[in-house]
Amino acid sequence: MLPYPILEFGKIKVHMYGVMIALGILACFIVLYTYSKKLKLNERFVDFIYYDALLSIAFGFGSAALFQATYNYLENPEAGFKFDGGITFIGGLIGGASAFLLIYVIFRKKLTGRLYEAISLIPCCIIVAHALGRVGCFFAGCCYGKPTFSALGVCFPNVVGRVHPTQLYEAAFLFLLFAVCSYLLLKKGFKHNMSLYLIAYGIFRFLIEYVRNDERGELLGFITPSQFWSVLMVGLGIGLIFIMKRIGKNFVPVTVEETASEEVSSDEQ
Repeated sequence: MLPYPILEFGKIKVHMYGVMIALGILACFIVLYTYSKKLKLNERFVDFIYYDALLSIAFGFGSAALFQATYNYLENPEAGFKFDGGITFIGGLIGGASAFLLIYVIFRKKLTGRLYEAISLIPCCIIVAHALGRVGCFFAGCCYGKPTFSALGVCFPNVVGRVHPTQLYEAAFLFLLFAVCSYLLLKKGFKHNMSLYLIAYGIFRFLIEYVRNDERGELLGFITPSQFWSVLMVGLGIGLIFIMKRIGKNFVPVTVEETASEEVSSDEQ
């Protein structure tokens, strides 16, 4: 791991954690444009997804910090509400996804595509970015696991003894899930990748919390915040299967000509 800066330019310090986050975001957009071409999605609609995603990612980082600050405050109100206790992925995912959907709804009538067309592609983008981000966590020495005497144990700075490298466990799971979702999407035309992601990651994250050892507080007195949201993710994933099936029956693709005619008619009014 490399918790110390790998490069320094005056007061600017570059850490491997930041590098991996940047690579994750880059990989996210490479997957978006590469897969969208193979799926023959409308280019204007893909460009909208790109800009929507950029704004959502920025909002997601703020949401990740807000969620963690809230957990810390609930755990220890005497310390006050502070934004200096790290970030949490699920908090960022909730905030980012909410921002993405809100922006989509606002501009929906002006778009040359519908979310249904890309909803199975979007999880592939999220998963590859998340996987690289978890490798970044390993470099930073955060999100580590409980003590272990197994050969998989790793020594982290400021941690006594060997612990489970849960960051790498999660990264390996996510890379595998990315491969499965990519295959299903590109080779089988699978429309339920979002449900697959929500259910698979929700179950995995719930279980791996029993091995993780970086304290993030508790909810309901017996489960971690991530386990709480994991249960909701699984429920949402199951519900989305039925929603997608219903939307798919009535789905009519939006053409560029239809969008242009709508814009002309609105201008005449």
